Amino acid sequence: MRLIGKSGAKSGGAVEADTDAWAESAESPESRPGALPAQRTSGLSERPAVGGSGPDSLVHVSARQFSAAVGPYRAGGEESPAGAALDPAGLDPTSFETALAARESAALEARHRQAADGGDPEAAGRLGTLLLRRGDLEDAEPYLRAAAAAGLRAAANNLGVLLHQQGHRAEAGQWWRQAAVAGSAPAAHALGLQLRDQGEEEAAEYWLHFAADHGHPLGAYALGDLMEHRRDVRAERWFKVSADAGHREAAYRLARMREAAGDKETAEAWYRTAAARSHARAALRLGVLLEERARTDQSLLEEAARWYRQSAQNGEPRAACALGFLLRDSGDVGAAAEWWQEAAEAGDGNAANALGALHASRGEAKAAEHWYRTALDAGDQNGAFNLGLLCAGTGRDQQAEQWYRRAAYAGHREACNALAVVLLQRGDESGAEPWFSKAAEAGSVDGAFNLGVLHAGRGEARQAQEWYARAAAEGHGEAALQLAVAQEQRGNLSGALERYRQAAAGGSAEGAFRLASVLDRRGDADAEAEHWYALAADAGHRRAQVRMGVRAAERGALEIAESWYRRAAEAGSRSAAFNLGLLLARQDSEAEAMLWYTRAADAGHGRAALRLALLALRRGEPVQAENWCRRAIDYGPAEVAERAGRLLGALHAELSA
Repeated sequence: MRLIGKSGAKSGGAVEADTDAWAESAESPESRPGALPAQRTSGLSERPAVGGSGPDSLVHVSARQFSAAVGPYRAGGEESPAGAALDPAGLDPTSFETALAARESAALEARHRQAADGGDPEAAGRLGTLLLRRGDLEDAEPYLRAAAAAGLRAAANNLGVLLHQQGHRAEAGQWWRQAAVAGSAPAAHALGLQLRDQGEEEAAEYWLHFAADHGHPLGAYALGDLMEHRRDVRAERWFKVSADAGHREAAYRLARMREAAGDKETAEAWYRTAAARSHARAALRLGVLLEERARTDQSLLEEAARWYRQSAQNGEPRAACALGFLLRDSGDVGAAAEWWQEAAEAGDGNAANALGALHASRGEAKAAEHWYRTALDAGDQNGAFNLGLLCAGTGRDQQAEQWYRRAAYAGHREACNALAVVLLQRGDESGAEPWFSKAAEAGSVDGAFNLGVLHAGRGEARQAQEWYARAAAEGHGEAALQLAVAQEQRGNLSGALERYRQAAAGGSAEGAFRLASVLDRRGDADAEAEHWYALAADAGHRRAQVRMGVRAAERGALEIAESWYRRAAEAGSRSAAFNLGLLLARQDSEAEAMLWYTRAADAGHGRAALRLALLALRRGEPVQAENWCRRAIDYGPAEVAERAGRLLGALHAELSA
């Protein structure tokens, strides 16, 4: 039995400010109590360019902090007191630019505050937005309320953001609705998310549709998410709209949908789009697709490795695990182990199992057990199964059974099969059968085959054939072999040939040998028969090796024949040992020939025993000859026994005379 041997940042439901204001706090909405309703899945959107007066990027430094650092701002060009003025030569450029930006921000805030306090709603809206962005919610609220009451939709939207952050969701919804009715796409998006979270999906769809139709990429994404949840085919359209606008999670979701539909080419393109924006799971899936294509184009493996590495570095442990397997297959086991360890320590059970298997292959049972237990702690039941294999390999059969049983009860199909084998070897057939059945029903090919063996042992041929057929359909070579033998016994040679081919393709050396034998007897496919004999012989099938030796000897290729005979004879084939003796005798290597004759005769080969009797007579050793004759009679076959009997009679007559 073989060893089964941090995604991209969440977007949350961050509400964009209207076209003339941006109100999102520098802090991620998801990290604050009362943050905006979150999208159901993670995503990232780039902030659109924001119009309005003031610098494109504001530095979040309060006026008090600025004054403490560079002195108070003096309107009308009034100079600062001595020693308070900035000296660019005395500061590094970064500090100077930061301080300058802070000074401009403070000046802007002062102008907005003066105008807002004078009753200007536009200034109140801008000041409230600036304060909201900085996190000064209490100071921002009265200004945003004043601007919203004056009918400014951007202020109404941002007031909704502020109230939502304060936990006043109902009132936030009212202001978002007011802004949305006035045409604010960001407010429609926020309102749609809130309604969705309240279970009002029809109303949510209306407002998300409004936001999407007005070019809001987060609205398009949320609409696609809602539609996919409802299995609406229009979801793909809205994911594409959002992805085209730069939303990386939408690109990833679109790629997943295309991949599920079998369109891997389009899926790969969208995975690339999302991965290029540092989406960890998209980079992982892109690597998987490239690795699959690398079966026909090895040059893609390097690119797959690059995407796996990017995904792993962005916190995706599955990518680190996949990169480990890729490196192992390329021969760099050391680097593979490093990535597996990183993935395992991040909670990837598959990587922990891979590390365990690596240590087990080196004979490091203690380290292997540690990593298998780590896999099990991560919820991967392969860890329990592999612990069973490890214990079985070190003679701890009782512990092995316990681990198999734990994994089997958790639904691990190969553990079910392994547990059944343990019980059957112990003679508990009634206990083994239900576990074989559970393994087979769960899709274990070995379980189906073993269930067939169980029924065949009871003489239940029909049930056995059914389970063999299920296993053979999944590529089990030995199951196909059993079906082929049954077909041949019934005289269905064409059916037998088909099954023998299936068995050979499934890795059955006996299947390949029997296929070659049938073709050989038929006599019309010599080249194909040779191919299957060679395949079986290379897999260590001794009778196939003997057959290859015979065919080579018939062609006069004696060196090749000798090589095949030696391989089979050294593996224990008595026929090969006898044939090797004959070949060596013809090459005047009588002494070595005697050794191989003796090995064959000791293994029960009648012809070898008869040959040794004749050689003993030639050397004038009648007692030895008589002993070998008696063994030849015992071994057979009938014609050999008859010849040995005649020779023994002649020996007795000569000795009596």
